[in-house]
Amino acid sequence: MREATSREIKEIARRHLVAHGAAGVSLRAIAREMGMTAPGLYRYFASLHDLLDSLRADLFTELTDAVAAAQAALPEDDTDGRVLAALRAVRAWALGNRAEFTLLFGPAVTDTGPEEDSPAAVAGQRFAAAFVSLFDRLLAEGRFAPPPAEPEASAELRAQLDAFAACTGFTGDHASDAATRFMLRSWVRFYGLVCMEVFRHLGFVADDLGALFEAELRDLVTGLGVVYRAP
Repeated sequence: MREATSREIKEIARRHLVAHGAAGVSLRAIAREMGMTAPGLYRYFASLHDLLDSLRADLFTELTDAVAAAQAALPEDDTDGRVLAALRAVRAWALGNRAEFTLLFGPAVTDTGPEEDSPAAVAGQRFAAAFVSLFDRLLAEGRFAPPPAEPEASAELRAQLDAFAACTGFTGDHASDAATRFMLRSWVRFYGLVCMEVFRHLGFVADDLGALFEAELRDLVTGLGVVYRAP
């Protein structure tokens, strides 16, 4: 019963998120729709922050599952196809769930930031691991050699890259400062393009950005040693 109620609370929170944006999600409004008092919701979630954290965890899981499903439709040994499918799945989910994407990757809604071991943080790490695994696979298959690490990189940057690698689990035999830097650069390029499309910052180019996305995707994956295939 408790699990069902918690699930219903999050379903309503997601509807309010889509209708009003993250700032429009409130415990009072959810309680009113459920015929409860706002304090009654505290039996299930200690605060709005905790509710949104749990919802983020569900959304990260949904996104990760979408990526996994896209890859599962292809043979295990089809590295090229699985990389392309994973990246296209992120864009498709983001465009189909703009409000949810904003909750995951947009500005924080509450003043309290996510804790490292919170449900959302853990689920986010699983999402990241899906792409770290693909990047590591490309390295293992000798698809490309990352550019040499910049010798002028500051100690601060090197420490940040080490922390990033540890957080994402990129610590295997093929990990290096150069590989970590290249992985981060590749992800920022892809993620930045998706964000600009989701947040409609490229409307001056075209209404339908599919052709632009595919052109950028081709260029990106070619640099990773992946043979591009049109969708």
